[in-house]
Amino acid sequence: MLKVKDLSVSYGAIKALRGVSFEVKQGEIITLIGSNGAGKTTTLHSISNIIKKSGGSVLFKGEDITSLAPDMIVRHGLIQVPEGRRIFANLTVKENLEMGAFTRKNTVEIKKDMEKVYELFPRLKERIKQVAGTLSGGEQQMLAMGRALMSKPELLLLDEPSMGLAPILVDEIFSIIQEINKAGTTILLVEQNAYKALSIANRAYILETGLITTTGNALDLIKDDAVKAAYLGG
Repeated sequence: MLKVKDLSVSYGAIKALRGVSFEVKQGEIITLIGSNGAGKTTTLHSISNIIKKSGGSVLFKGEDITSLAPDMIVRHGLIQVPEGRRIFANLTVKENLEMGAFTRKNTVEIKKDMEKVYELFPRLKERIKQVAGTLSGGEQQMLAMGRALMSKPELLLLDEPSMGLAPILVDEIFSIIQEINKAGTTILLVEQNAYKALSIANRAYILETGLITTTGNALDLIKDDAVKAAYLGG
């Protein structure tokens, strides 16, 4: 579904990504893990074309989207939930969700999908008229994910969905990610909580200073001593 080949990104003299290559197959949960500054968020931003690439290519469903404008990438079904939520703080929960459907025209289908979002995130329905900036961190993360789902993604890019959340909310968010995947959405997950990410993923790629250094079955990597020592606290 997604093929990233030899992706390179530079910030001046700093090479943030140095020939990153990986693929995501339809129906998978793939996780990209690594320490702070490894290039995880840069990878997602370059796929979405939010930042300029200095080299490499991105294919989505067989089509070259390397140079496609970000809004056109959204229209193709590749949607990103950014790090830090980035909800529209001054709009209500409902208005944020409506913004997620800005590329769509069928109001009946939009209404159906909004109900599906409320089923997935009951707390959002309870706060439908609440201004988004007054929500808790966990609720804002749910809103950011719900807003992305309103775009009907085929591939969902999740950037640090558990950041800053209490452990009980982290469990809930990861459970919802699995539900979204089971409902048919492919997921590329960037996550600082390596154990949680590996526990739900099919496969994983480890990124170190702009390079993919390790790849494999996620459950195998959980048991790998080097991965344990570097990313799992043991």
